[in-house]
Amino acid sequence: MSQIPVIDLDPVADNSATMQVVESACCDVGFMYVVNHNIPMETIDAIRDSVIGYFQRPLTAKLRDRITRDNYRGYIPTGFFSPAGSGTAADCYEGYKLHTEVAEDDVIRRQCDLYGPNKWPLEPEGFARDVMHYWYACDAVAERLLRLMAGTLGVDCEWFVGLFESPLTNMTLLHYPAQDGAGFGIHPHKDTDALTILAGDQVAGLMVRCRGEEAWIDVDPPANALVVNIGDMMELWSGGYFVSTPHKVVNRTGSERYSFPYFAVPRYDVFVSPLREPQPGFERDSVHVGDVSREVWRTNWPDAMPHDTGFDLGMLED
Repeated sequence: MSQIPVIDLDPVADNSATMQVVESACCDVGFMYVVNHNIPMETIDAIRDSVIGYFQRPLTAKLRDRITRDNYRGYIPTGFFSPAGSGTAADCYEGYKLHTEVAEDDVIRRQCDLYGPNKWPLEPEGFARDVMHYWYACDAVAERLLRLMAGTLGVDCEWFVGLFESPLTNMTLLHYPAQDGAGFGIHPHKDTDALTILAGDQVAGLMVRCRGEEAWIDVDPPANALVVNIGDMMELWSGGYFVSTPHKVVNRTGSERYSFPYFAVPRYDVFVSPLREPQPGFERDSVHVGDVSREVWRTNWPDAMPHDTGFDLGMLED
């Protein structure tokens, strides 16, 4: 397929028909445009304005929020992260990393140290409010989609959604400067999460490579649509029935691109393994969510080489 399908999440629509369209999108493309998602445009506009306002601040101010190895939250300078162990040029973006907000004294922090409070910059005013309003709205969209996918996988919806209680869900706020030459805004990769939600952007640059095709196609969503793709965890749950699709960002538009993908990740102690009969030739080990999340975190540092874990960290050649 060369087209990304449109999914209508209108709550009055026939749920079984919506499930069939979502199933087809997950199997054929791994990407979908979602309309009638119930996230107000005011909420999307507010987070976009806050993201732009943050990245337009002086570098010295942003560096005060800089990410650290022991707290994977905060500002990511341009060119800092690169494809782990690849020796290729660093990606051309700056970012801000956020995770599900967990209080310092929450008991889950004694069970898994990947949890914790976020760093919240003092400027621009209302930054945390705007981000969290959008985050909570994405939570609702993710739950609706997870319920539809559970139906396709033939498992109990409440059980499946329950795997995302106290999740390792996270978000990366991104600024892609206009690129003049070769290289990537973000290198070709597959997401390691369950599903990703991204508000559509008028500035192009996101591209996908559909199953069985060599060519990359532009992501060009309808007005006010969300771009949703499934990641490797959902592909594994489906036994390869769903496809985690390669994608990349190359910003040669001449304009600044800003985005804020939301990555839905289950609770740290969940083991992901096929919930239906695997497709012929699909062979992958079960994945412990906390372990693979820790390895993704660790290998983002420029001097970190992947351990021999067998985890698919989503890295690809163009």
